[in-house]
Amino acid sequence: MKLIEKYFPDLTELQLSQFSQLGTLYRDWNAKINVVSRKDIDSLYERHILHSLGIAKVQGFTPGSKVLDVGTGGGFPGVPLAILFPETDFYLIDVIQKKIKVVNEVVAALELQNVKAEQRRAGTFEDRFDFIVSRAVTNMPDFVKWVKKNVTKKSTHNLSNGILYLKGGDLTEELALFPKATQYELSDYFEEEFFETKKVVHLPLKYKL
Repeated sequence: MKLIEKYFPDLTELQLSQFSQLGTLYRDWNAKINVVSRKDIDSLYERHILHSLGIAKVQGFTPGSKVLDVGTGGGFPGVPLAILFPETDFYLIDVIQKKIKVVNEVVAALELQNVKAEQRRAGTFEDRFDFIVSRAVTNMPDFVKWVKKNVTKKSTHNLSNGILYLKGGDLTEELALFPKATQYELSDYFEEEFFETKKVVHLPLKYKL
């Protein structure tokens, strides 16, 4: 929790309470259904919660906007972002039902009103969103194919509507097809060693009929 308060000092009492509950909730649920690797559960706040919030350092979300989290797993980055932006609607999807069960249990325990989580496969629905977020579920070319029809037309943010993708390492080859992609180094925002090679990639996507 100290990490969250360090980088997000303006949280409300409710947000502080919700973030503080995440540790116990994920530890308890992870013992039943493995959604976070065993070696990472002790570093949950750094490697999952703060990592997810790296997106917020690049782009905040306006009230009334809609965000799709593809391959959310146990709820990352969607759940931490939903706590941080309570007036933004988040739709979290994953193909694995037991992971969505954990997400829904966490969401219910936190009484988050702005999250809907379902077992769905990307590319199977027509809903439109301001941004699609994810944590490295696949390579960028495949990800773009999955979500390119799900971007809404009207932009209400500093960055153009499209993808905000948490990735690590050298992305030169993977992003070669996408000259409009911008990489934001998380080490510019967070000083912990874990973030040295971590990035947020923003890729604007045009609205398609």
